Amino acid sequence: MPARFSLFECFGVELEYMIVQRDDLRIAPWSDRVLINADGLPVSDIERGSVTWSNELTAHVIELKTTDPVASLDGYAAAFANEVGELNRRFAPHGAMLLPTAMHPMMRPEEAVLWAHDNNDIYAAFDRIFDCRGHGWSNLQSVHLNLPFADDTEFARLHAAIRLVLPLLPALAASSPIVEGKITGLPDNRLAFYRQNSAKLAELCGRVIPEPVYTEADYNRAIFEPIGRALAPHDPAGVLEPVFSNSRGAIARFDRGSIEIRLLDLQECPAADLAIVRTVVSLLRELVAEKLISQADQQAATVDELAPVFHLCVEQGDAARISAPTLLKAFGWKGYDSPTAHDLWGAAITRLQPMASASPAEQLAQQTYLEQGTLARRMTTALGVNPSPEAIIALYRQLVTCAENNRILRA
Repeated sequence: MPARFSLFECFGVELEYMIVQRDDLRIAPWSDRVLINADGLPVSDIERGSVTWSNELTAHVIELKTTDPVASLDGYAAAFANEVGELNRRFAPHGAMLLPTAMHPMMRPEEAVLWAHDNNDIYAAFDRIFDCRGHGWSNLQSVHLNLPFADDTEFARLHAAIRLVLPLLPALAASSPIVEGKITGLPDNRLAFYRQNSAKLAELCGRVIPEPVYTEADYNRAIFEPIGRALAPHDPAGVLEPVFSNSRGAIARFDRGSIEIRLLDLQECPAADLAIVRTVVSLLRELVAEKLISQADQQAATVDELAPVFHLCVEQGDAARISAPTLLKAFGWKGYDSPTAHDLWGAAITRLQPMASASPAEQLAQQTYLEQGTLARRMTTALGVNPSPEAIIALYRQLVTCAENNRILRA
């Protein structure tokens, strides 16, 4: 069994990038052209010191992740950016490169190609049940944040805090306003698709916000066992395990003592991603310490109270008006009634100062959010209401440069 870490003793971060062709930004299902071992054979993981490259469900997505849990996030914005640059160098002979943000703006679902090598039996099973050509399966790039807990007591504290932060994450990290060449009016289309991509078996995703369960036994009873029962008729060979099929916005891994947060859209560069991760961690630390709201009050928050706020932030981003009393208290709001989600994040950032040890690029990313809002807002401001395909491609070429150079997109 992996070593157990206590609350906030370490972190795991994962960034997913789309692989596209350099000339026209069409998807390039070529992750197996760089995920190769010394014998030239495709493999799922390539360890490169502190950062590892990994495959994902589709062959046009590649993941960069911390190789091991890390005690500090310092230096990882640069480390991830270096790996983006190295992957771009390796893809260059193939005429490909990495594309940031949470959705490809022009891709159509039928273009998707599944990873065909290690663990492809799992992906094939998901495809057979759900048809993974949908945007919610094949066109979504996220940032995952893994946080540890040592036992049930720590799990209860961490899970309660995470549940209160999840609904407002789209208002901090939305970066997917465009679908198939159209600005949809939603800042976070990735999560709009994600929240319904397993509707055929609703037990897998639930209502995105996890149920208020605070022990491993209760989690098994309320979440894993219903997932197992739902999968059984569709997966007679038992390929899919409930632990790995859980698709809520935060998932518990009791086998390794961690909770993985999955509701952060990928940003324009690693510095922006790490700035958001630091902000989330700072707020969670405050909640776990019960500085503003007791653990009992945190745990009492219901899915019925939290899920509507999540949907509102998916659909309105940082402009969403928040009136849920528990969330206002959790974010330390003492101002006027029904502040925007941007107001809440701004107040928390001002109070917590999460960039104390961050790089200048991360500090600029946070300052840009405070001044100009989410990346989705900045993208739509740059493009206008009905942009041409050429304008969209031009913007995404800017974003490609941002990813490799750790540069923040400012309106």
